Amino acid sequence: MAKDDGFGKYFAYLNLFIFFMLLLVLGSNYLVMFIGWEGVGLCSYLLIGFWFQNTNYAKAAKKAFVMNRIGDLGFLIAMFFILANFGSLEYSVVLPQVAGLPMGDSVLLVITMLLFIAATGKSAQIPLFTWLPDAMAGPTPVSALIHAATMVTAGIYMIARSNIMFTLSPVTMEVIAIVGTATALIAAFIAITQNDIKKVLAYSTVSQLGYMFIGLGVGAFTGAFFHVLTHAFFKALLFLGAGSVIHSMSNEQDMRSMGGLKKYMPTTYITMLIGTIAIAGIPPFSGFFSKDEILAHAFVANPIFWVLGFLGALCTAFYMFRLLYLTFFGKFRGTEEQKHHLHESPWAMTLPLIILAVLAVVGGALNIPEALHGGHWLKDFLSPVFADTNKIAQPFELAHSTEYLLMGASAVGAIIMAFIAYQKYVKKEEVPQTDDAVQPSGLYKLSYHKMYVDEIYDAIIVKPLNGLSKFFHQIVERSGIDGLINGIGDFFLSSGKGIRQLQSGHVGFYIFMMVIGVIAFMLYGLLTI
Repeated sequence: MAKDDGFGKYFAYLNLFIFFMLLLVLGSNYLVMFIGWEGVGLCSYLLIGFWFQNTNYAKAAKKAFVMNRIGDLGFLIAMFFILANFGSLEYSVVLPQVAGLPMGDSVLLVITMLLFIAATGKSAQIPLFTWLPDAMAGPTPVSALIHAATMVTAGIYMIARSNIMFTLSPVTMEVIAIVGTATALIAAFIAITQNDIKKVLAYSTVSQLGYMFIGLGVGAFTGAFFHVLTHAFFKALLFLGAGSVIHSMSNEQDMRSMGGLKKYMPTTYITMLIGTIAIAGIPPFSGFFSKDEILAHAFVANPIFWVLGFLGALCTAFYMFRLLYLTFFGKFRGTEEQKHHLHESPWAMTLPLIILAVLAVVGGALNIPEALHGGHWLKDFLSPVFADTNKIAQPFELAHSTEYLLMGASAVGAIIMAFIAYQKYVKKEEVPQTDDAVQPSGLYKLSYHKMYVDEIYDAIIVKPLNGLSKFFHQIVERSGIDGLINGIGDFFLSSGKGIRQLQSGHVGFYIFMMVIGVIAFMLYGLLTI
């Protein structure tokens, strides 16, 4: 960013974002949270569209803003319901009252569903997830901060903060788990075939957010928050690592034009390898512990959630190692000019990578499970927040032998997928097809075209709304409202032109009109006697 014309403006936006994010998490009531919630949405819009001279980037910013507004409406209506039913928006007033309500209360069902709609917008869940991949239009540090570690996890924070409401609304919890599972799987499926290095990480973020929602939906509030923390470490690392690669590649983001960067960028490679192992869930790195905790709770709640979550984890390991191999292994596939420019990034870029890599390795120590003789530090730290939920929720019971089996399956599955990716992209040196090559077919085509979600939204929402707006503009506004206003104006203008002819300036004509007027008054007087 140093040579960018908007350098000062960029840091002003970034600091404004941090202000609103702190407001969101430090507020003691839903109103302050909402102000922070709206503020981070605004700053996200400003930062995604930072290079607004590019029309596509400006459209991506607008898309993010509009889709977030849909969710924000749910939050706003939920606040009105909370105020009407509990007489306050303060957590300390509302949540104790909620704890006294019966399980499945209809008011709580409405409030929690509205809050969940808000969370789907901010945290990019189905159906409001398509804005996040497009948000990669912003500078890479923005992707690392906002779209990996902070803003997109606001929905998880909000649900975890309101945990007792959701615990007493089992229908909403079931919906959250289902939507989270679907999001985790679909986003992982799409990420497998993407070629833009930042797009892969963006869909990975959507998928990991899905895992956090699975955790919330099955009552693993601590596990979901634990994954928020570990995900912040390794995903920010991966985004900044991608930024380091893009910087070295002269702003090239297509992995098909990379390859063999390992020898040119050793620090970036080693740190991104650590981040990849962590997100793949391979022990003893941080992602293994947080993802395992969510999947263990999902297994207890409903084994189907575990199976689908496990499939998503396999996809995660495959597409992340695919990214690593296509970027750092094999032969360099870029231009000679790009090859001449290849170099390791300066310390200002590599130092944060090293710090985040260390955190990605040791971050799992925050909440090591009991089965591995851990101390559950994070669970104890957060226990006051989840105290009411813990009183009524079913205790988590899973035999250590079963937990070891689940852990082993997850870790072995990730290693196998890493090996398959190695065979495909390193041994066989396969490179994904270019856009103008023979079009892919079947599931590959479905994944490559992002399951046509944007096209479906364009067909059933965007185009009809554009058509309706054109109808209102042409018929209602221009022909109707404008026609009426302009018609009244034209009538008085024409009338004025006609009456103005009487003001001729000839004294004889004025005397003649006065005589006519006097005669008219006299006749009127005679006729009315």
